[in-house]
Amino acid sequence: MKRRRKISAAAERKIWGTIFISNWATGFLLFMAFPLAYSFYMSFNHLEILATGLKVEYRGLEHYRSILFENGRYLYDELIPFLRQSLIMIPVIVIFALLIAIMLNQKFAGRTVFRVIFFLPVIFTTGQIIEEFMAQGEGDIGFLERYNISYFVTQLFPGSWAAPIIAVLGSFVLVLWYSGVQILIFLAGRQTISGSIYEAARIDGATPWETFWKITLPEMVPFILLNSIYTVVDLFTFPTNPIIDRVNTTNYGLSSALAWIYFGIILAFLGLIFYIFSRITRPAKA
Repeated sequence: MKRRRKISAAAERKIWGTIFISNWATGFLLFMAFPLAYSFYMSFNHLEILATGLKVEYRGLEHYRSILFENGRYLYDELIPFLRQSLIMIPVIVIFALLIAIMLNQKFAGRTVFRVIFFLPVIFTTGQIIEEFMAQGEGDIGFLERYNISYFVTQLFPGSWAAPIIAVLGSFVLVLWYSGVQILIFLAGRQTISGSIYEAARIDGATPWETFWKITLPEMVPFILLNSIYTVVDLFTFPTNPIIDRVNTTNYGLSSALAWIYFGIILAFLGLIFYIFSRITRPAKA
């Protein structure tokens, strides 16, 4: 009988990785590849819907020039404040989720109930529910007006940054509402760290503060990267995102161009995150 060839561990990981990603790749090719390519094509054209069908007129880069240069206020008046708010919201959500996950990993009575409470909003909320939630003013926190926090923020920061900071503080309930997935990922990541490491640290006399900075945080860096990527995508597709409303117009050519410009901005944010983490995880030179 012929001896079976053994598959190396690296080859086996590649095979299983291909199997797990094949479902997503198949769905992308069947349902998303053509619409994406067609929207990119339409961004260079002007589309009119006639009784006899579609009339497509080639315009080249006209839509891109109009959005970026000729009619810049169409994009920048709402994009710049949103980007400032996102720069504040992303680290707030990631740090909040990390701290909550560390607390939920501790052993205490009712731990499972609290884990369910933090994750329930992810299951029940949709874009329409969140919009109605915010329209009723339920996402605001009363202490901003009660303790006049807004006044101190405007005194400490310039006006261009004070407004997004106040907006983030005022919608902190939404930070809690949209941290469920990040908390779950951090909780899973925290449980990958062996308890024997913490036991050895306690024997050596390390304090909880020291173990957090020397053990927990370095081991959680890959999960921080993952959650940062997820948070960027989640925020930039938020139901109340002003740019999303701009994209949903009847001018299909202009909307397609705006969507691809917005996609480029999202890629720039993700590239910035990858760059920061590559510098953090880069081994120190001897």
